[in-house]
Amino acid sequence: MRALILQYYERISASYWFIPSVMAIVAAILAFVLIELDGLVPNDALGSSPFLYATQPDGARAILSAIGGSMIGVAGTVFSVTMAAVVFASGSFGPRLLTNFMNDRGNQVTLGVFVATFVYSMLVLRSVRDGGDESVFGQMFVPNLAIFGAIILAIFSIGVLIYFIHHVPSNIHISNVIAGVGQGLLKRIDQEFPAEPNRSAEEDDNVRWQVPPCFRGEGDRKAGKRVAWERQEGSGDDGARPFGEIASDRTGYLQIIDRGSLIEAAKAADVVVRLTCSPGVFVHHGRTLFQVWPAERCGEDIRDRLLSSIAAGNSRSPRQDINFLFDELVEIAGRALSPGVNDPYTAITCLDWLKAAMAAIAARPPGDPYIVDADGRLRAIIEAGDFTSFIEIGFGHLRQYAASDMIAGQHFLTCLGELMPACRTEDQRRAVHLQASRFLDMSREALSGASLATVEAAAARVLATG
Repeated sequence: MRALILQYYERISASYWFIPSVMAIVAAILAFVLIELDGLVPNDALGSSPFLYATQPDGARAILSAIGGSMIGVAGTVFSVTMAAVVFASGSFGPRLLTNFMNDRGNQVTLGVFVATFVYSMLVLRSVRDGGDESVFGQMFVPNLAIFGAIILAIFSIGVLIYFIHHVPSNIHISNVIAGVGQGLLKRIDQEFPAEPNRSAEEDDNVRWQVPPCFRGEGDRKAGKRVAWERQEGSGDDGARPFGEIASDRTGYLQIIDRGSLIEAAKAADVVVRLTCSPGVFVHHGRTLFQVWPAERCGEDIRDRLLSSIAAGNSRSPRQDINFLFDELVEIAGRALSPGVNDPYTAITCLDWLKAAMAAIAARPPGDPYIVDADGRLRAIIEAGDFTSFIEIGFGHLRQYAASDMIAGQHFLTCLGELMPACRTEDQRRAVHLQASRFLDMSREALSGASLATVEAAAARVLATG
């Protein structure tokens, strides 16, 4: 259930109706409150200056009508400009960036301010009365406090409009777009790969002992490491499958995995659960999502609880899908290097952020795939990516585009060379060398002459470092 709540929150955050609706409701409440206060205070409570209050109903109506009419007109213009900017950015930088622009709080708040001011003005306008025999209440009423509030909202709206005029072109500037994706990627890396391990070496070793034999890697099984779990019927000795499988009951991209619900479900059934896919993977009916050990405890109850711990949708979400952020940078760079655009410097900016992301991953301990409960008992296994897989997703997927461009290719190899000092293990250094070698092979097929010589010299510098 929490997974669905998080999914709905993501959808609301990427909508243009929620924040303006909330602001309109708040404006309506403010209008009713100030109107009631106006009925309790004297007409001259704000002073005798004509600027502070309107004593005549006609003047009050003129002020409120002008504010309300202008605000709804500007709100329509703001919405049109926002849609034009979103369409331009989506077509120029890639459709996957549409989520980034839909999540932009500046556009949502700007639209909300103008809508809220319009709603406020209309509600206050309705309370203005001329008085006399034809009036239902028989007396004139001009809400001076509420009108003064409308004037303040109008002045504030002008400031928001000035901000919006600056925000839109700044928001679609390619450097800012790439920086936004890159900063989101670095933030996601901080969450996925903590600088300090969650457990001590002794605690980590104890957790690894609890991994069931059927969920161990080949190296672990050959090493004969101790297993804390007792052998049970269906452990695999009789040739039967040692774990049960739970298939997906939905179709779409896996967006949310609620680890809290996952641990609760596994603890209630006293099992170990291994996820066979990660956020961003497309699942369909019948695809195995969970493997449950021991198999005899894989019943309908835990099936329903485990399936309720995930949420799938029509598109990928950057909330838990770190690969999605890598793909956005690769897509921008790939489009920039296409023959129709031919903009290697945009690709260079993407490469710089990819380099920063890979350096951050290289400097941190590997992701922890083991999830334990409060008692330190292993409950779930979720495979985490490593440096080798991420450098292939980032630099490896961009290799085919940059290999045919001398400027982007040279910077591609320069970034790989600058990654070498950040590598902490020999496996990481081998992964960087492998990317440089594969890139050089592709460049030799796409380039020639002086361009190829420049790329070969850059590759030689990378391969010479160790």
